[in-house]
Amino acid sequence: MRTVVVTNPPRAEAAAVDELAKHGVATVHEATGRTGYLGPSIRPVHLGSRIAGTAVTVLSWPGDNLMIHVAVEQCRPGDVLVVATTSPSTDGMFGELFATALQYRGVRGLVIDAGVRDVADLHAMGFPVWSAAVSAQGTVKATPGAVNVPVTIGGQPIRPGDAVLADDDGVMCIPRESVADAVTAARAREEKEAATRAAFQKGELGLDRYGLRDRLPGMGIEYVEYGAS
Repeated sequence: MRTVVVTNPPRAEAAAVDELAKHGVATVHEATGRTGYLGPSIRPVHLGSRIAGTAVTVLSWPGDNLMIHVAVEQCRPGDVLVVATTSPSTDGMFGELFATALQYRGVRGLVIDAGVRDVADLHAMGFPVWSAAVSAQGTVKATPGAVNVPVTIGGQPIRPGDAVLADDDGVMCIPRESVADAVTAARAREEKEAATRAAFQKGELGLDRYGLRDRLPGMGIEYVEYGAS
């Protein structure tokens, strides 16, 4: 691993990233062809937040948060800090003091493929966090890593400046060049879902709206009256 801090990487256009935050992860994930999802292991430490921001990426050694300290300086308003480790870790690499420093710099939240702690404090201060674990286990500050290099979480590549969208359903990444297209696709999907919702509110069944009823016989599904021989 090259130990490097990349400064001033290109970032996705801010207005388009802000527009993404109006749409949920599930909607954007479906609208973009079910791509970009970081997987079910990255979960919010408390519910009720939805954020979108540009990624500042960190690659750290497990149990070592030195490079998170290095990365804070590289963060700008509207960013999301994204931390991966070189091998699996559940140690509590991030807590309330880090969140305080990031809030001052206008960072919108944290995504980390490791552990966090001070969960009650993070909740009280309104700093959104998505993590792979919650752990009081402390860490050291000893081993160099990298900042603003491509990282991978849940098999999903994340580059510095890519858009990160996170809510109660999890986290996804949208390549910085594709954010405007993702916004357009998400708007179209929400319009389609609004029409479907209105139909369901009037009693229409998904079986009919989605054209499923005529497909059931070909799947071998039969309707039989209860008690019929």
